[in-house]
Amino acid sequence: MGKIMDRLFQGRTLRKWQTAARQAGETKLSNLRVQRNQARQMRTHLDRLIHVADGRLALPMIGSSYFFKPHGTDWSWRPELWRGPLPVLGLSSVPTKSMLGDEVTLFHDCGHSELTLRQLRNTREEDLAPYGLRMDVFKFDGSFLSLVIDLPNEATQGLTRAHLLRVDTIIETEKPLEIFARLNIKHGPNTEQIVRELPLNEEDVMVEFDLAYSRLNEKRIERIWLDLIFEAPDMNQVVLRDLTFARHRRAEI
Repeated sequence: MGKIMDRLFQGRTLRKWQTAARQAGETKLSNLRVQRNQARQMRTHLDRLIHVADGRLALPMIGSSYFFKPHGTDWSWRPELWRGPLPVLGLSSVPTKSMLGDEVTLFHDCGHSELTLRQLRNTREEDLAPYGLRMDVFKFDGSFLSLVIDLPNEATQGLTRAHLLRVDTIIETEKPLEIFARLNIKHGPNTEQIVRELPLNEEDVMVEFDLAYSRLNEKRIERIWLDLIFEAPDMNQVVLRDLTFARHRRAEI
């Protein structure tokens, strides 16, 4: 009942101002002055509502898992850091093995950490991921820096050497940087590792890991994780706007 009354009231109000606008040329000046003041008050609130609504509705939807997936994809995933807000949005002077959320861990061997990690809200029109990750590296006195993303158990289920695992990302860097992606698959006592360099000079940053060339024991797969390894990251800012995974079988020849 309340919603019906609200719609009726809104309709009457709209018709009132439509009529006032049509008759503004003939309205008595004393009445027109009152209407103008009322209209200005309303416009202030309406403009603010429209501005905020346009901004919020233009943002990628929180929780979104939409992204391109190759034909035949049988498993896909966007990690939580890029899907929704984390309880802790950022870390400073980050020690090694620090986690941001439950799936992303930073590793380094710096004597004194001048690293920060922060989750940020994506606002660009082309962004599909609601959130991104910003890493600021100031003075870096270590020999390695990597972000480790732990894949869920679902990624291991049904995985075979006939699969390709595709990783897509959107990366911005303050200055040129080499980044390598290393896929790690633990199977029994062994860990299979496949390394690819991210093609940061290309518009679409994508790598595929072809498991046909691995020595993977399909029956003993326990867990999978991805290392993003940053070479010479000193005095740089890296923003990962998105990171997605998709698994599909190799086309039969």
